[in-house]
This record gives sequence, structure tokens and C-alpha cells, in this order.
Amino acid sequence: MVDRVTATEEALSLIETLKEIHGDLMFHQSGGCCDGSSPMCYPRGELRVGDSDLLLGEIGNTPFYISKDQYEYWKHTQLIIDAVDGRGGMFSLEGPEGKRFLSRSRVFTETERAELAAT
Repeated sequence: MVDRVTATEEALSLIETLKEIHGDLMFHQSGGCCDGSSPMCYPRGELRVGDSDLLLGEIGNTPFYISKDQYEYWKHTQLIIDAVDGRGGMFSLEGPEGKRFLSRSRVFTETERAELAAT
């Protein structure tokens, strides 16, 4: 099965650190505005998701949502969530840790697109 979202070891390690501090988490892929297009990490349930959001998958046993509009731009790619040194979004939990989550992507292969279309 092809995952629409995955995470690097660095991101998974940061997720575990944040879980120890904050409990269960959730992500939402930002569409811009004040925090750019960073994946935003919140305590689970703090951000209300609605009809305009899609559950893209899970990383580190943590749900990862994206707005439908943003999904339309990125649906041909796999999101790869990484963690790098630097300041995160001001509303995202990783900021005080001196790290930030970063979205990378790669285009799905034709085989992967066919597999995704069949599910």
C-alpha cells in the first residue's frame, strides 16, 4: 500500500518527544497565511477539522490532515514530513524544541498512482 504521507526518522523522533510533553497529537498541513506552508502540530483535538479537511494518513500514530484545496495541489505527490533545526510555526508545538517540521514531497510513480486510484 502506498502512503500519501510519511515521515523521516528525525520527524518521528520529534513526534515522540512532543507526545511525551503534550500527549496525543495531530497534524494539519497549512495552506499558507502567517505560518507559510508548514505542517502544523497541535495537541489532538485542539484544531477542529471539518468538511473542508481530509485525513491524509498517519505519521507516528498521529493523524495528518490537509485541506481539500491544498490536497488538490499536492495529490500527485507523497508528502514526506521532516524535522530540521530552526524555529517552527508560531502555533505549532515544536517551536520551543529548536526544531521545525518541514514538508518535502516526491511525485508518485505511475504504478503508485494506479494503486492509489484503485483504493
